[in-house]
Amino acid sequence: MSKLSLYHGSPQIVENPLFGFGKSYNDYGQGFYCTQNIELAKEWACPGIDDGFANCYELETDNLKLLDLQGAEFSTLNWLAILVNNRKFDLDTPIMRQGVYYLKEKFLPDISTFDIIKGYRADDSYFSFARAFLSNQISYSQLRTAMKLGKLGEQIMLKSQKSFEQIKFTGYEIAEGKKYYPLRKERFNKAKNDFAASLETADISGLFIRDLILEEVKPDDPRLQ
Repeated sequence: MSKLSLYHGSPQIVENPLFGFGKSYNDYGQGFYCTQNIELAKEWACPGIDDGFANCYELETDNLKLLDLQGAEFSTLNWLAILVNNRKFDLDTPIMRQGVYYLKEKFLPDISTFDIIKGYRADDSYFSFARAFLSNQISYSQLRTAMKLGKLGEQIMLKSQKSFEQIKFTGYEIAEGKKYYPLRKERFNKAKNDFAASLETADISGLFIRDLILEEVKPDDPRLQ
């Protein structure tokens, strides 16, 4: 039997994650979002100086179908297509609207048959990187580099009822707000500052969202790998 240790950062103790609850416009849609890194979970549990909780679980992965968005068969654009399909944000310009339409049309994977999804966590800084790409401010190469800035973390989302039936609460650890809120802020600021620094070098020959649309770039294009 294969088991995966998972952690969910929250202001509350969550002993029984419930299928069918949660916001439908989260990164990968409605589900239960966790990480394999307990320290990261403690940061996520502390959006302010109040203490939070790193809820601990074991997930039996036997017979669960995993969609790993960082696998070789996917590109950052597949992740971005899922993100724009679920998250709410303003499409301020025609190029952003055209870009979102093109990503959904050409790069949106069918996630309906999967039990769990693994990929980047789109917090405010990652979301700003995505917006910059959609507005034609940064290239695809710069977007891929930005995803690794600040080590903002990966997440695993339980999506199906079957996955909820196979997760078991094993306890929790207190996340001290005075310690983990500054760490969370520091991680966010590092990503933001590194991203700003990366913009000082223009990627003149890079692939931009406008190029994707005009050249009708497909998921198997070697430039995306």
